[in-house]
Amino acid sequence: MLRYLTAGESHGKALVTILEGYPAGLKLDVDFVNGELKRRQTGYGRGGRMVIEQDTIDLLSGTRKGVTLGSPIAMKIENKDYKIEELPEVNNPRPGHADLTGGLKYNHHDVRNILERSSARETTSRVAVGAACKLLLAEFGVRIVSHIIQIGGVRAKTGGKIDFNKIVERSESSPVRCVDPEAEKKMIQLIDQMKEAGDTLGGIFEVVAMGAPVGLGSCMHYDRKLDSIIGAAILSIQAVKAVEMGEGILSATQPGSAVHDEIFYDKGKGFYRDSNSSGGFEGGMTNGEPVVVRGFMKPLSTLRSAMMSVNVVTKEPFKATVERSDVCAVPSAGIVGEAVVAFELARAFLEKFGGDSVTEIKRNYEGYLKQIREF
Repeated sequence: MLRYLTAGESHGKALVTILEGYPAGLKLDVDFVNGELKRRQTGYGRGGRMVIEQDTIDLLSGTRKGVTLGSPIAMKIENKDYKIEELPEVNNPRPGHADLTGGLKYNHHDVRNILERSSARETTSRVAVGAACKLLLAEFGVRIVSHIIQIGGVRAKTGGKIDFNKIVERSESSPVRCVDPEAEKKMIQLIDQMKEAGDTLGGIFEVVAMGAPVGLGSCMHYDRKLDSIIGAAILSIQAVKAVEMGEGILSATQPGSAVHDEIFYDKGKGFYRDSNSSGGFEGGMTNGEPVVVRGFMKPLSTLRSAMMSVNVVTKEPFKATVERSDVCAVPSAGIVGEAVVAFELARAFLEKFGGDSVTEIKRNYEGYLKQIREF
């Protein structure tokens, strides 16, 4: 089974990741992984930490001559801003952060012991894992991208069917990863306004996966439904408070005739749908259409104009501690979204097609595609 474990604090020595269950025989392109880490650090509205850190992986195990062995892959990402032992104690928890709840749970009056691990810095490790999973999925024609639907009250006009190449081209060249140029301008203006006011912004990112075959996941048990698993993965991203599959929210207000994706058949391409309100899932399984999932991110909880809190030692009211932060991290959250979706799709892929090497998986996969074609 594909799984991973991360360790490390925001200002600790390093972030460490172990990825287990990755098949043998695949070239693990370190430059690609580092490129994904760099993408995570971009986006208009980011803070000073992105200037300090230049994230790259030190590949410690799991490959020989650049090719995976089937053994656990260990990666280390050093923190250039390593200073955890010198940083002051924090007794003023920030509203909206894990500070107070974590302090109560783990009995830490110095809530720095909580915020150092609960920080979104941890997502660096997840992007490295997601990059490795993207390389695996690419062997089978699965591609993943993200773009920004909304920042604050500014919503992009995306319209119509998904044009994957357009999303890639526009989002990668946009400071806010938005495909709508007019919305992009308004988003940047709004971020500037919030920066001046010492405030923060949330928004909505969309992750699209093209090429996922029919039948990943299962309708047989609640804990094997892949849309549920991916939904949980999106919600695990720091500051994400809601998730949507396809047109899930809109569909709750519509009649069934306007929601369900009608089924067609063509001898050349088999069964297909002309719409994708379901976001690529039916009954907890991929149905062959693009996987579309959205994450709804709240405004970041660290504000320069600090909010009221209570000192956990004196119990007196106090302005919450101000840690270095971003004004808006929605564009980079989309990159993290890509990573967690890539991991869950890769895990479901390996569960479905098995195999300890890429060669074996491809043999199983091609046999399944033949079965689908002949159905």
